[in-house]
Amino acid sequence: MYEQSTFFEDERSQPLAARLRPRDLGEYCGQKHLLGEGKVLRRLIESDSIGSMIFWGPPGVGKTTLARIIAGHTKADFIDFSAVTSGIKEIKQVMEQAERARRFGKKTILFVDEIHRFNKAQQDAFLPFVERGSIILIGATTENPSFEVNGALLSRCKVFVLHALSTEEIEQLLRHALRDARGFGNQEVEIAPELLTAIANFSGGDARIALSTLEMAVLNGRIEGTKTVVSAEDVEQCTSKKSLLYDKKGEEHYNLISALHKSMRNSDPDAAVYWLARMLEAGEDPLYVARRVTRFAAEDVGLADPRALELAVAAFQACHMIGMPECTVHLAEAVVYLSLAPKSNAVYTAYGRARRDALTQLAEPVPLALRNAPTKLMKELDYGKDYQYAHDAADKLTNMQCLPDSLAGREYYTPTEEGAESRLAARLAEIKAWKKRHK
Repeated sequence: MYEQSTFFEDERSQPLAARLRPRDLGEYCGQKHLLGEGKVLRRLIESDSIGSMIFWGPPGVGKTTLARIIAGHTKADFIDFSAVTSGIKEIKQVMEQAERARRFGKKTILFVDEIHRFNKAQQDAFLPFVERGSIILIGATTENPSFEVNGALLSRCKVFVLHALSTEEIEQLLRHALRDARGFGNQEVEIAPELLTAIANFSGGDARIALSTLEMAVLNGRIEGTKTVVSAEDVEQCTSKKSLLYDKKGEEHYNLISALHKSMRNSDPDAAVYWLARMLEAGEDPLYVARRVTRFAAEDVGLADPRALELAVAAFQACHMIGMPECTVHLAEAVVYLSLAPKSNAVYTAYGRARRDALTQLAEPVPLALRNAPTKLMKELDYGKDYQYAHDAADKLTNMQCLPDSLAGREYYTPTEEGAESRLAARLAEIKAWKKRHK
């Protein structure tokens, strides 16, 4: 069903996260890439010129809050619509209401949470009303809208990607909750800064989880006169895990990822899994770890085992689709595999050598033989002249020079004899020998 909401609602007996819901852009935390001064979404909101849009991001990053702020700023009617409990009948009722409002010059913003849960027929029901401006549709989804939202509807909406909040942004929210009268500002709460960091890490970038955890910790804190004292034990009980804290400056964050990377490079799966667990159980974003693991697959294993990159990418995709805590086993599988895989940094060093030459010789022209010649003028200028098509050659090889003259003969990739790369080394040696014979 749907519910028409006012911007401010009765805050009595609401959870902390609901009581502290930001009321305007000044109170909104995070998404600086969209809402910082001069950024695109902020300009659209401030100029009251927003159109239909979709907010795509993980839970607890402010998708619903941002829609409500937009509604309050534009003074439009705001209808909160559930994709879980509503069908075609409810959609038509809302559309008729919005159409009546439009005739009286009133905007209607229809916010559809979890829009990916609508089927094709339900999504299509919005189309004519979006097209003629009866509604401004704001959809929110945790799923990739390219796959979950009909193309016809998606083409009429601007997609804005919202990111998980950083640890620093979550800590800022928690400190605000302790000061604001809507939170715990009317009572004295004593909680160590490192415990706020622990809660922020535990939340995984989800503001709702962070505020709920803080609320639970305060409610279970020890009363000392007029003061409530929250201990490490209180926080541990609320998070159901031992507080594995990163230090406030973030140094431990980098120390742990370094330990993971170097343990895998040293082919030590036991140490690698331990450092992986240290990071994940402390609340590290699994996608951050997955990105670093994927980098390692190409940088340190490379072509010694080409399957390493496939497995790392698969683990990254699993983390994206499944999330914590289920994705821990996917990362562990990738980390163990990469630890035991043969190691080669030949591709990594090849790119480094090529990059140095590319940066110092940016003006080197592409050889004429390698240029396409789609026009008569280009052919007259010898574009494509002397190009040798390898597929026409008996050995599928030619002696055509592909580097600029100033770099002719330069070698960047030097394969190792590790794992599968030994076969590539043998093949490269054969190619070089052939070219030497046919020079």
